[in-house]
Amino acid sequence: MATDSCDGCGRQVTVTGGIANIWTFGDGSEGTAMTLELADGTTHLLCYPCIEALPDEGEPTAADIDRLEQVDEETSQLGTQ
Repeated sequence: MATDSCDGCGRQVTVTGGIANIWTFGDGSEGTAMTLELADGTTHLLCYPCIEALPDEGEPTAADIDRLEQVDEETSQLGTQ
């Protein structure tokens, strides 16, 4: 499983998939992040707490990703700008 950092809050995340995970089947290797393509055409690797912190109304944009910040290991929130 590869590691990288969340584009929103910067915490270390694990990413499943790729050749390194070709033989892992249901062994708890779900990863802690997901790559999202937003309506504005940008692509971002986000941890699950950051995904949960994105606004529910409307389509999230790169500006929303820029406002994300880490609160602790389990939650993220949108910062004020």
